[in-house]
Amino acid sequence: MKFAVLAAPDSWYYRDLLRAGGTRHQVEVRSFSELSATICSSGHRLSSEGTDLNGFDAIIVRTMPPGSLEQVVFRMDALGRLEASGTTVVNSPRSLEAAVDKYLSSIKLADAGLPTPRTIVCQTVDDAMTAFHELGGDVVVKPLFGGEGRGITRLTDENLALRAFSMLAQFNAVIYVQEFIEHCGYDIRLFVLGSRVFGMKRINASDWRTNVARGATTESFEVDDRYASLARTAADAVGAMIAGIDILPARDGREFVLEVNAVPGWKALARTLHTDIAALLLDEVAATVRQRKGG
Repeated sequence: MKFAVLAAPDSWYYRDLLRAGGTRHQVEVRSFSELSATICSSGHRLSSEGTDLNGFDAIIVRTMPPGSLEQVVFRMDALGRLEASGTTVVNSPRSLEAAVDKYLSSIKLADAGLPTPRTIVCQTVDDAMTAFHELGGDVVVKPLFGGEGRGITRLTDENLALRAFSMLAQFNAVIYVQEFIEHCGYDIRLFVLGSRVFGMKRINASDWRTNVARGATTESFEVDDRYASLARTAADAVGAMIAGIDILPARDGREFVLEVNAVPGWKALARTLHTDIAALLLDEVAATVRQRKGG
């Protein structure tokens, strides 16, 4: 099959998918920033770097680059039209929109009955300070969009919180404030790939953030039926076929679903589990294409 990967040309994930495709699949990289649409009486055509994307069996989204509001809306709308025309897009534009927005994804996780930390999302300094106190004076402030622990700050001092919220307000930012969960220095990353769920534990003794990008070490984690069900429920909440689910075990024995990543990395997971995740991902996408085409 022929797959287009929306990613940077030097992306490790594109190169891994290219390797995994081998002679079985044709894998080509295309740019989000060079998407262009042609609209005429005969229909709609979406291209990137001069190549018609309707000619691919599937589009695999491997990046969500920053852009203006107009650019982001256009990119999602264009992928939505491509999907409506019959091309498989993984993950779907609507699931990408839901997962990349921490406010929306938090609501969907809560609506699905999953345990999530108490969170207050607001726009003014006064409301943010009220949230700081309501959540116990120990909070985590996260950018509404973003991942891998970038831009996440823990605030325990009232004066520092006021300065941080004031700075965010100056940039017209939405302020996402979440209670800090006392944990044991690790979290669990569950990787949903169609009907399969893989798991690893991420451990960081020197930082409360457990992202591998922040120096965490990893070890394999056995996914039992309970964790598999938890992961699938979270992925289904945003409509993602491929998803990374972050589970945080608290010191008091509770477990919280922190977020769903609809463009999840697998570099550390593949290394930890000694599993060719890229090959399995291509197999899953190919099976989805065949199913949607009726064979």
